[in-house]
Amino acid sequence: MLQIYNSLTRKKEPLMPLTPGKLRMYVCGMTVYDYCHVGHARVMVVFDMVACYLRARGFDVTYIRNITDIDDKIIKRAAENGEDINALTARFIAAMDEDAARLGVQKPDAEPRATAHMPQILKMIGILIDRGFAYQAKNRDVYYRVRKFNGYGALSGKSGDDLRGGAGVADRIEARAVGQGRPASGFEVDEDKDDPLDFVLWKAAKPGEPAWDSPWGSGRPGWHIECSAMSTSCLGNHFDIHGGGMDLKFPHHENEIAQSEGATGERFVNTWMHVGFVQLDQEKMSKSLGNFFTVREVLKQYDPEEVRYFILSSHYRSPLNYSQGHLLNARAALT
Repeated sequence: MLQIYNSLTRKKEPLMPLTPGKLRMYVCGMTVYDYCHVGHARVMVVFDMVACYLRARGFDVTYIRNITDIDDKIIKRAAENGEDINALTARFIAAMDEDAARLGVQKPDAEPRATAHMPQILKMIGILIDRGFAYQAKNRDVYYRVRKFNGYGALSGKSGDDLRGGAGVADRIEARAVGQGRPASGFEVDEDKDDPLDFVLWKAAKPGEPAWDSPWGSGRPGWHIECSAMSTSCLGNHFDIHGGGMDLKFPHHENEIAQSEGATGERFVNTWMHVGFVQLDQEKMSKSLGNFFTVREVLKQYDPEEVRYFILSSHYRSPLNYSQGHLLNARAALT
């Protein structure tokens, strides 16, 4: 029987489909404000291989990979470029599709976009408020009440002070990313929140930013609620596999579980799969650190099959060290 390491239980478990012979899988996709780097490519290639392999084993797989097309980073980049947000996201979605196709990555069965799921997002937030899991603060933002959800921290293994510190780190990283200049020491204490751990579900409109109407005023969704709404609307309240990069385990996937299970009262996902980082000089490759190579840059020197082989030559949960030497080894091995 096929076994998969489940990040939630931290052990290998038999893959037991909720519906015999069928598997439903959701993977967190790209935030489309720039070109895909090798870390993004690893997630796309790995889950392409997972879907292909499961189908080869005889499963009827429904594979969903979302597109985040509204986000702080997107808004910031569009403002820097003096570019319409829809034009920016359309340009980088097209670039992402080109890169994925060159790497032999098949299109998922569906690629839901956050901006196309506002009704589902608003409905889920409304349910969370009705059930006491969320509240609107004085600043008109809507927050998730973390301590209301008893299972919070199960995926990441964090609790108590770890969670409090993690929430602060996440706030500081996001603040730096969007250039808000918040303090770099300690974690942000937002007086409008009931608790520092609480995270935003709906952001009140700011001048010049895109906004949608809602029962809580004009605004836009937080990042985490987008994936909860898209995954459950495409695959149902309870599905088989949820995947993404290791960096999404906390807080993004932890928050998805809290939102989804708080809203539906059902278990959200059976098996969690997380892909390890691509590293450059022993550091995670990322745009925020500025130490990344885009897929396009790499494909100027190496054949797409060589890059795909390089990505798949190490275990998907292990770090993948990017270097010219390793790519040359992949070329020799593939040959």
